[in-house]
Amino acid sequence: MNPTVITALDLPFPSPGGSVELFLDLYTGQHPRLPARAFMLAPDSTGLPPLTPAGLQLLCAPGKSLTGYAYHRYVTLLRRALTEAVDPSDAGVLHLQHLAFGATPALIRAFPNRPRIALVHGTDLLFAEAHPQQLTVLRQAARAADTIVVPTGAMADRLLRLAPDTRRRKIEKIPWGIPDHLLSAPLPRSPSRSSSHLRILYAGRLTPEKGFENLLAALPFTRSAELSIATPRAEFHALRPRLHQLGAHVRYLGWLRRPQLWKTFADHDVLVMPSTTLEAMGLVALEAQACGLPVLHQPVPGLSEALGGTGLATDFTDPRVVASDLERLRTSPALLRSLRAAGLANAARFPLSATATTLAELGRRLA
Repeated sequence: MNPTVITALDLPFPSPGGSVELFLDLYTGQHPRLPARAFMLAPDSTGLPPLTPAGLQLLCAPGKSLTGYAYHRYVTLLRRALTEAVDPSDAGVLHLQHLAFGATPALIRAFPNRPRIALVHGTDLLFAEAHPQQLTVLRQAARAADTIVVPTGAMADRLLRLAPDTRRRKIEKIPWGIPDHLLSAPLPRSPSRSSSHLRILYAGRLTPEKGFENLLAALPFTRSAELSIATPRAEFHALRPRLHQLGAHVRYLGWLRRPQLWKTFADHDVLVMPSTTLEAMGLVALEAQACGLPVLHQPVPGLSEALGGTGLATDFTDPRVVASDLERLRTSPALLRSLRAAGLANAARFPLSATATTLAELGRRLA
């Protein structure tokens, strides 16, 4: 039998982001891929509690902080909340998420004698590079873990640069996966476009490392293109002055739930991913490929490895190069067809079931 997984993300539910979607895909739902006691934070609002997926429990641990005394107090509150929610005798394997933040030390302290599998996400490494406290927490988590799981070789390389004392033999590469039904029953694409415009989609956060500013810089050089944005509402509102300054016209789609996003893929010609530094794997790109949507991307570590040449790489730091590549896509239906076929084949390599099966086997070996 599989040991009981205990895992937590110290983010309020619902929160946007690829690591959150992977977490929910793996551990929650009526028939979770990995049966677990899975936790996120209760939102701070005093309104009605959010409707959560089956298997997800919300922890009350106010005062989330990243540094100093407030951070240590927050971790203590998280540890208490976890021990109140889970009988230690019921804990099997710990899945440590977001290694640079509070849930990882809270889980380790709440269940000190349980096996530990650490799953490295891109946010962990980016914050550890920028903040001393998160670097310390990351290094402590890497030392405490029995096994460290990375989705790409690029993530292992970046982790070892940040935590050079980490033993390489503890690191296992297990690619993240996308829902199997996207691969077995892909959504139909919309009929061929009658418009001469290229329909561009950006889907994701607007944080600096996502490189959206570089995409905006290319828009004035881009002819016959329509840009749609799916991003959290607050982030889009913060962007509006910049859009007005540039005179850029974009279509805001809202922050779409996954099924809505998959349907939206069918109404566009290309997904753009201008990330500037690192992608753990780029799940949104793989989901787009599974839905027949080509990907135009900056060849950053992690994402390049996951796409393996099946997307169209460009240099988002050079607006004219981006504009030229978008024009190639607009005027070359054969190129779009070729990228769609390559993308479908690539996405098929990453079923979520394979991720879950390998993680379960790893847990059985450690238990």
